[in-house]
Amino acid sequence: MTARSRKVRPLPDRPVPARPVAVRPMTRRGWMLLVPAVALTACATPQTRTPAVGQDPQVARVEAYLRHVNLIDAPFTQVWPDGAQGGGVLTYRPGTLDMRFSVPHAMELRAAERHAIFTDSQSGSETRIGLAHNPLGLLLDDPVRLSGPVTVTDVRQGNGFLQLSLARTDNPSQGLVTLRFRDQGDRLSLYQAHIVDERRQVTLITLAPQ
Repeated sequence: MTARSRKVRPLPDRPVPARPVAVRPMTRRGWMLLVPAVALTACATPQTRTPAVGQDPQVARVEAYLRHVNLIDAPFTQVWPDGAQGGGVLTYRPGTLDMRFSVPHAMELRAAERHAIFTDSQSGSETRIGLAHNPLGLLLDDPVRLSGPVTVTDVRQGNGFLQLSLARTDNPSQGLVTLRFRDQGDRLSLYQAHIVDERRQVTLITLAPQ
């Protein structure tokens, strides 16, 4: 089937900064409800199909970035769907993600391919999470493919940044991941991941400048 063409829409010259959010403690039940949405803008169910990578140079650039990504102890902040905020450092390589929170208290999410383990040092709990139907799983294939099982639903460019939205081709209602990059010359640098889960709850992760 011939892929539909997709117009790349421009973004404003600079992203709109997020509002400051107060840090609020959360109960264990609250963390359990929000863990599936963790990590990494549109809320409408995507309908478009992915064009071949070779037909869209911006998609090809992002795919190459994700196949060779090597973020080590990168500082990040995260805002959960209820507005609570946390942060720490993360390490992201092809097929693996390790998020170590220091705020609001010590927690860790270790994810690889189709599974993740969430550890909460305050409660002593350990939760195993399947990623086959979780938006986070879109970023943990090794190698990442932005075609076939993954649909690129939107591509936008602005002055010095690039944004792609991704969903599962066979079940786009499971969630949407929007990745935002600084684009300096030929160099991409991931700085934000906007996650919409199947319940339309939004989680926002922002990386410190690299």
